[in-house]
Amino acid sequence: MTSTPELMSRITQNPGQCGGRPCIRGMRIRVTDILEMLAENVSISEILEDFPDLELADIQACLVFAARRTDFPRLTA
Repeated sequence: MTSTPELMSRITQNPGQCGGRPCIRGMRIRVTDILEMLAENVSISEILEDFPDLELADIQACLVFAARRTDFPRLTA
């Protein structure tokens, strides 16, 4: 199993690439592209077939990235 810090290191952001949007390992494959495909019920095996440079850990990294972006602190009154 890949550790979370190792997974997160697969997500890169460069101002001159894809408008600074998060990408996978410096490639022009955006995290949002992978997440949208998963949301559209495209299987992981199909994604890996369509993008031969991707690895399973890259898809896992996208999911961890999204989970961290939606983990809001709980506010109490």
